[in-house]
Amino acid sequence: MSIADFTGTILDELRSVLSRVPAAEADAFVADILSARRIFVAGAGRSGLAGRAFAMRLMHFGFDAFVIGEIATPAYSADDLLVVCSGSGETGSLVSIAEKARRIGGKIALVTIVPESSIGRLADRRLTLPAPSPKAKAGETVRSVQPMGSLFEQAVLLFLDAVVLELMSRRGVISEEMFTRHANLE
Repeated sequence: MSIADFTGTILDELRSVLSRVPAAEADAFVADILSARRIFVAGAGRSGLAGRAFAMRLMHFGFDAFVIGEIATPAYSADDLLVVCSGSGETGSLVSIAEKARRIGGKIALVTIVPESSIGRLADRRLTLPAPSPKAKAGETVRSVQPMGSLFEQAVLLFLDAVVLELMSRRGVISEEMFTRHANLE
């Protein structure tokens, strides 16, 4: 296979995963964002990078958005939304963050492969991206040509970018307006 063939396969896999996200889950997630005072994003590894990209776009949109663990992240409160990006929903540090958010009383949304995970049980909203799990269970039928959790990590990035487009559509915000909030001191 060539790189072009692999690219086509990856795009087919992404289309397959993203087309199976329930519209009602996605719409409810957008409503959660619109009703939150502030949005906090947490994730680890490549899923965390996708989450960071989402927080940046939310900031460009005009939301107060923060990445958990950054030095300038303020305190989380009961009026806030925590978005956790975790394929397994079992990453120890993210479970701890979700447990603390639950104790504080804010809303939790999980973007995951495994909605019945530890974080899934704590979450108010579960967005299931049915990608294969790198920790596959016996009998799991979803497969990918890609290594490890690549398909999920890519799907998270694209799904969250689509959420931003939906927010733009609902609020009538255009890219040029968002660009006014882009870093300009570099």
